[in-house]
Amino acid sequence: MITRFLNLRGWGWLMLALIVAGCATPPPPDYTNFRAHRPRSILVLPPINQSTAVEATYGYLSTVTFPLAEMGYYVFPVAVVDQFLKENGMPTAGEMHQIPLNKVHEIIGADAVLYTTLVQYGSKYQVLNSKTEVNVKGKLVDTRTGITLWEGVGVAQQSSGGSGNLIADLVAAAVTQAVNSSMDSAHDVSRTANANLLQLKGRGILYGPYHPEYEKEKP
Repeated sequence: MITRFLNLRGWGWLMLALIVAGCATPPPPDYTNFRAHRPRSILVLPPINQSTAVEATYGYLSTVTFPLAEMGYYVFPVAVVDQFLKENGMPTAGEMHQIPLNKVHEIIGADAVLYTTLVQYGSKYQVLNSKTEVNVKGKLVDTRTGITLWEGVGVAQQSSGGSGNLIADLVAAAVTQAVNSSMDSAHDVSRTANANLLQLKGRGILYGPYHPEYEKEKP
């Protein structure tokens, strides 16, 4: 019995350690390469969509330009670039992500490319509440050298809970689901996810040359 108790106790500590490790904050990015290859312009490609939402790719893509511009970079118009690449035989995000970096620099002139992957995008509904979540991974790569300058993760959630009145909550949940099914509710949540991905101090990208704080971050 004592041995069995100790074994169970050991498993308990192991499970607790795994839970704590899963909740631990990931280490901050290493900015060494970023500081050595400071980009001025960034090309954003449509994200790889791993979620089940068909509207995710372009619902998310339309929200990326603003935070990058706020950080002090010239960002190539995503709609123009998307159409240009489609007209040149690359109709999907997966194909666009395979473009050789030297060609991106030669033809488009971008200093860096931002690759993104949507892990989660959309809403989940339960009886009395709903949760809209956007989970995105990003990687910034230098087009001249192919060196990864930065990697990060941005997550944002928006939840609606019950008020305690069962009838009112059922009606509200039905209305929320009907409204969200006719529009892209994750689009607005993407803005917060992008802020957490790109602008969070110590985890997002460094300031670009068109930001007043740029000179303070130069090596």
